Amino acid sequence: MYKVGIIGDKDSVLGFKAVGLEVFPCSRSEEAKKILHQLARDEYAIIYITESLSAQLQEDIEQYKDERLPAIIPIPGKEGPSGAGMDSLRKSVERAVGADILFGGEN
Repeated sequence: MYKVGIIGDKDSVLGFKAVGLEVFPCSRSEEAKKILHQLARDEYAIIYITESLSAQLQEDIEQYKDERLPAIIPIPGKEGPSGAGMDSLRKSVERAVGADILFGGEN
């Protein structure tokens, strides 16, 4: 069975433990980078990561974009949405189908 994990600051991720996700609280990008690569090696199917950490780890996340697993999905943190998660989704869909079918090219 595949595993699902979430990486982010403690306040943003602890609630996800109640719904069965494995939680990896951290606030520093170097720590998050190590956790991200460890989860990928441990065959996590889905890794949620707060948008603030995702922005700091773009190069590391890009390494997995063409892999089947893991799916790395940015989510809003305690600060609220920055739009990075939706932008990531738009780019993924555009790469998969060849056109921006979600927003028609508008941001």
